[in-house]
Amino acid sequence: MNNFTLPLLLAALLFLAPSPASARVINAIAAIVNDEVVTIYEVNREAQPVIREAEKKAALDDAARSRILQTVLDRLVEKKLIEQKIRELNIKVSEEEIRQAIEDVKKQNNMPSQEALVTALANQGLSFEQYRAQLQEQIEKLKLVSMEVRAKIHVSETEMREYYDANRAKYTEDESYRARHIFFKTGEKSPADEIKRTMTTALMVLAEAKSGKDFAELAKSYSEDPAARKDGGDLGVFKKGEMQAELESTILAMKPGEVSELVSTPAGFHIIKLEERFSGKLKPFEALKAEIEEAIYRKKSEERFGQWAKELRSKASVELKELKGLL
Repeated sequence: MNNFTLPLLLAALLFLAPSPASARVINAIAAIVNDEVVTIYEVNREAQPVIREAEKKAALDDAARSRILQTVLDRLVEKKLIEQKIRELNIKVSEEEIRQAIEDVKKQNNMPSQEALVTALANQGLSFEQYRAQLQEQIEKLKLVSMEVRAKIHVSETEMREYYDANRAKYTEDESYRARHIFFKTGEKSPADEIKRTMTTALMVLAEAKSGKDFAELAKSYSEDPAARKDGGDLGVFKKGEMQAELESTILAMKPGEVSELVSTPAGFHIIKLEERFSGKLKPFEALKAEIEEAIYRKKSEERFGQWAKELRSKASVELKELKGLL
């Protein structure tokens, strides 16, 4: 298994060996965050994968590289501030929480064993110990967000109803159809005279169907669909995209009660009667309330966390050094 869903970005933290010139500054300080440092080594390590990805799309000039370096440095400063806040609030993650998170990952990705997870992580460039450490960091951050951000967010009934009204199309079910068919089997390699005989029979039945004869009874008498003798050719209720393309394109153009012309498919000929069209129904607000609340909550959390991180940085002592000799 090469690709699977994980609650962390599993980019391999690989980096190029420093050149002799950069070796002189590899352990220099890039930033001082309160009383802790971010090193140029850390910036280099984090920036290399980003630069390699960018270089796949276009050549990078010095200005573009500098922007990447600055973005990475800002991210590392924010990470350092968050780590400090986690320690300040004495946020802890238990072994059981980590174990449960790992079990959830295995369940979500249909991994039958610990060995399967280890193999998948190796394919992503991570050891199990590295992933476990990252997972612990993420749980700590989630707890911090819950304490500092989410716990202070309120979603009102009015907001939820406004969101519901603004997204009615999203919460409206697709139009659906109920139809019957009469099937006349032919094969792609059937002799021409056999196909002609089958078509002659089909045209005769089509004339009867269009004259008003009971469609279900005609299906029971003539259809070569094995189930037709019991269900009268009933295709059931289906939505767009759920029916064979040739049949669907015909059905979409029909009105309820209408009988189609002969429809040819690789399997044979079909006569279709559209019984009903069901307009897409708007799902009721009450059934969607929890989903809508979570969507608004998540959006507010992201916005509030960005604001909180800025406030945290503004109150901290952050000294950025000039980034020279990198990459």
